[in-house]
Amino acid sequence: MIRSLLLLPALMVLPTLALPAVAQRIAPNPAPAPSPRSGPLLLDEVLRASARAAPQIVEALAKVRSAEGRALTANGAFDTVFEADSRSRALGYYDGTVASGRATRPLGDNGGYVYGGYRVSRGAFPVYEDENYTNRLGEVKVGALYSLLRDRLVDERRTRRTLASTDIDIAKFEREAVAIGVQRRAIDAYQNWVAAGLRLRAYRDLLALSESRRGGLARQVQLGARPDILLAENDQNLVRRRALVVRAEGDFDVAANALSLYFRDASGDPVLVGADRLPANADALAGVAAVARANFEQQRPDLQVLLARIDQGSARLALAKNDLRPRLDLRGELGKDIGPVGLGGPNRTPLEAAVGFRFSMPLQNRAAKGRIVEARAEMDALEARGRFLRDQIAVEVEGITIGVGAADRLASIAEQERQLAERLAAAERRRFELGSSDFFLVNQREETANDARVRVIDAKARIAAARAELAAATADRVALGLTP
Repeated sequence: MIRSLLLLPALMVLPTLALPAVAQRIAPNPAPAPSPRSGPLLLDEVLRASARAAPQIVEALAKVRSAEGRALTANGAFDTVFEADSRSRALGYYDGTVASGRATRPLGDNGGYVYGGYRVSRGAFPVYEDENYTNRLGEVKVGALYSLLRDRLVDERRTRRTLASTDIDIAKFEREAVAIGVQRRAIDAYQNWVAAGLRLRAYRDLLALSESRRGGLARQVQLGARPDILLAENDQNLVRRRALVVRAEGDFDVAANALSLYFRDASGDPVLVGADRLPANADALAGVAAVARANFEQQRPDLQVLLARIDQGSARLALAKNDLRPRLDLRGELGKDIGPVGLGGPNRTPLEAAVGFRFSMPLQNRAAKGRIVEARAEMDALEARGRFLRDQIAVEVEGITIGVGAADRLASIAEQERQLAERLAAAERRRFELGSSDFFLVNQREETANDARVRVIDAKARIAAARAELAAATADRVALGLTP
């Protein structure tokens, strides 16, 4: 009597067994969007889609273009500049008019510049503006200024150009870091989706055993060969296994939704992959082929960013030291009036050449001294961070390598356990069909075998996750699908 009362809840839910699995869900799942291809979805396809259309990677590419724009702006300091000037006396005793044009081009390897100009005048000028006179066809002049001490090796313009060029490298390294992180998460999302699908398949196979067994038990109970309680016990197990299937379906839908964040179509829109593209077996959980290569730390973009910032610090330090030097600039100029003699007289016709220099020396330059102290302190901090980052990378990769080896061994043990458990379950089912075993034991054997099957799936998923982590830690762009 007591046992019948305990079995009453199971008997009350028997009518629900005939309902489809989808109808028993709490909320219907959205229909998956059609995948761009047919057949099993493989990791390479996911990585290609992620590398092409992941918004984080697209954003990082935009930052690279922004850095290139800043570099173009910095190069604008070396543009050739043309200027024109004209002055005419509208009223007064003198009626002189002068017009001039000049082009100046900064030197790319010195703080000086070269220039060339043309000037022409008409009319009369007062004596204090005598330099405005030219011959009738005007005056041509070229000249240059060359820095001998300050600004000779480095100046503010070249430093800005160097910093902007390094900013491009930093943006590219940061883009690589973002891409590595995105691909790492894409691999995790794909492996979770495959593992969830394989677990769902395992629970459905377990449910199918109970459903196939129920028809035979029902006939045996009807013929009186088996007691009624055995059918009720099978239905109770069937309900429990159906609950496992429903829960696994929910996990699979969640994993597919997470995968759509990285698996996108040609327009960049997320694609919700259906169960029809699930790989046939656990071979898809092999993950990426990643090994720790020699000098792998030099491939890490975060370390490359740090080295680039050290280079920027060196450029700022060199500029600060430059500001402490005295200025000594050498100037040279050639001028020639052409054409008939003008109102200024014939003394402007011969070729003119002039040289000169400019010297200045800072007596108190605390601003430059402060920038030197600041730049040196920044470089010391960056070098210390670089030493720690190298050590951290080495320890991280070694730890991941150990984890990959341990996961391989656990997967091997789990596979052996699965094979043994499935052999025992198959043998127990044969004994039950022959009447040599009880129903409780055969169900226990089946569930133990299914649990071992799920543990193999989880172990292979851990191997794939560890290999993906190793590929990210060593910046293995080939394994992560970041090479053309």
